[in-house]
Amino acid sequence: MADPKDLLSAERTLLAWIRTGIALMAFGFVLARFGLFLRELALVSGQVFVPRFDGGLVGPAVVASGVLVNVWATVRHRGLVQRLRAGISDVPTTGPLVVGIASGIGGLILIVLLLSR
Repeated sequence: MADPKDLLSAERTLLAWIRTGIALMAFGFVLARFGLFLRELALVSGQVFVPRFDGGLVGPAVVASGVLVNVWATVRHRGLVQRLRAGISDVPTTGPLVVGIASGIGGLILIVLLLSR
């Protein structure tokens, strides 16, 4: 039988990952719509807007990564709870490392896109 403290700790971890996924989705939305805002701002001021990168492509990719983080966190939480209830204390740690590395690489790609052109 799993200790209730361990189950509650797993639930807090799930909620932290869900917040991370929601933040990624919000950031992707901002990226996708910020180009539209800049075009409108240029029209009002009578200037020509030349985008440095296509937020219409990058934004949905970041939103999709947020969705994937939420799905992955839910599946991981379910497996963790099953292992805790079975009395297995071995918790896989590769998933968070992969998400951290992937978000770091994504950030580097965004930096390159912003500095290019």
